[in-house]
Amino acid sequence: MTERPALPAPLSAVLANDEEYPTPTILDSRRLTGANWWSEQPGAVLEVRNAEAIDRRALEQWPREVRVLCDALGWPSGSPNAQQHGVLSVCFLAAPLDGLMTATTVAEQAWVRAELWVRSQDGDADAAAWLLSSTPTVHDALRTRYDNERAPLVAACAVVAEATKRGCSWQLDEDMVSVGSGVYGLSWPLDRVPVAELVTWYTVADVPVVLVTGSNGKTTTTRLVTAMWRATGVTVGLSCSDGVFVHDDIGTRELAEGDYTGPGGARLVLRDRAVQAAVLETARGGMLRRGLATSRAHAAVITNISADHFGEYGVESLGDLARVKATVARILVPDALLVLNADDEHLRALGAAMEREHPNAVAWFSQDAAHPLVQRGVQLHGYGAVVCDGRLMLAEQGVWSDAGALLHMPLTLNGLAPHNVENALAASLAASVAGVPFAAVHRALHTFGADAGDNAGRLHRRVLGDVTVLVDYAHNPDGMRVLGATAMAIPAARRLLVLGQAGNRDDAQLVALAQAAWASARYDRVFLKEMPEMLRGREPGDVTRVLRAALLEAGAPADVISEWPSELDAVRAALAWAQPGDLLVLPTHAQKEVVDALLNALEAQGWYAGEPLAPL
Repeated sequence: MTERPALPAPLSAVLANDEEYPTPTILDSRRLTGANWWSEQPGAVLEVRNAEAIDRRALEQWPREVRVLCDALGWPSGSPNAQQHGVLSVCFLAAPLDGLMTATTVAEQAWVRAELWVRSQDGDADAAAWLLSSTPTVHDALRTRYDNERAPLVAACAVVAEATKRGCSWQLDEDMVSVGSGVYGLSWPLDRVPVAELVTWYTVADVPVVLVTGSNGKTTTTRLVTAMWRATGVTVGLSCSDGVFVHDDIGTRELAEGDYTGPGGARLVLRDRAVQAAVLETARGGMLRRGLATSRAHAAVITNISADHFGEYGVESLGDLARVKATVARILVPDALLVLNADDEHLRALGAAMEREHPNAVAWFSQDAAHPLVQRGVQLHGYGAVVCDGRLMLAEQGVWSDAGALLHMPLTLNGLAPHNVENALAASLAASVAGVPFAAVHRALHTFGADAGDNAGRLHRRVLGDVTVLVDYAHNPDGMRVLGATAMAIPAARRLLVLGQAGNRDDAQLVALAQAAWASARYDRVFLKEMPEMLRGREPGDVTRVLRAALLEAGAPADVISEWPSELDAVRAALAWAQPGDLLVLPTHAQKEVVDALLNALEAQGWYAGEPLAPL
């Protein structure tokens, strides 16, 4: 949680020392350095736990207090937006780029003052007196904070303003400012930013940037769009849940390892002077915590929407989640398109709302060749993608082209993986919208996935002697359902599932995951895995307890279920259980690298079912 700045005296002394004026239940306040769920502008967001009836009136008063404090700073009103989301109140105000830390203090002070105002309205004379007497001190303290914050950012903000005027992107963080991107970008440490007039603006421009978000299929779609760009011969920068990479004709250069689906990974790609095109996996968490990393993109895709991460950052419904994902559309350049899945009801609703304001804003894909949204989009702007008679069809500038049979696309496992058909449609359309030639799209569709490294950890089918292993990242009910459907399409004597989840899902989400797993396939065994690395506030054994109870409730026999202390232990136990002809379904999360190393070692030694497993 972000450490809260100290409240200016004398208000801070009262709140700290007088039980009648406790510090409000502020859970978090943070800067949003780019476009975000609430606004196209940077700003600050405040989260407060709803504890008393007083909070509702404070929530209504908070925007008024923000406006008063912004006036004192000489800022615009800040467009304050305060909403209640279940047990949270979430409050946002837009702010100047050189005052985002000050804006977090404004947000908190406004809440403190809103609560005191409520008390004063209830007849608390001391609260009213403190509001009046502390106002000059608060205003002075905020002005001082803003003066100190903006002093080192004057040159950076001037460069950002000039880049914006010239139609170029910019990126700003605690250490550096950049304008343009990739081979056309320039970057400087904040203490060495030149005068805007001295920048060689004739060299500054943007490389094509594609943003990929959604609930499932983000990494696969990101990797496939990258492969399509690579097929054109350009150097491509990629950020995703496995790291940050730059691909060129020579090979792959890894810039960072781990989950880089937030702004940090995006900036690493965009600031690399070798990059000629960028594909950025853009997760919900990064958008909600910090906003988007850059100010311009040339295409964006939302793969689908499914229940996951509810209760965090004010996201309480699938509609909320769809609107969060749609943040990527806020930075699309003029005439760029947002690519949406016409087979997803929540994205259909989102797209309909967007098209009411911008009729040409959305390009649709569907597994239904006659889907009216796709057909209408092609009529409006010329782009769309569908499946027709088992073939992927892509429309560009109003002309339909045949990208080939799905059975011949390795990503689809010869047509056994319908969700990867969806990912192929999403990637093809997004790449086309961003300017990838059809020939490169076609080439990538017919080669991507043939090599085990193309899409590591995402629906990777391996054959270890006489046992088939299916490795995937399924982590929510929809992902588990499509994984189960794929498992049932693969012939097998018996099937085993390793199942687990991170601790930051509530019980309802854990139950839904287990129910989806059991309903989607006929598993002969389910091995529940503990993930100590991902407890995230829960007690050890709590997640597996809920999953076991949900499986039993769904009809799983008790003797089918067993529990293991780690992901690796569960996988090793599954391999020891396996007999010739079996299928092991292994969603891996906490120990992906170790599990991959084990499977690679077994494949290299020619392992067969029943043979001992060498220790790693």
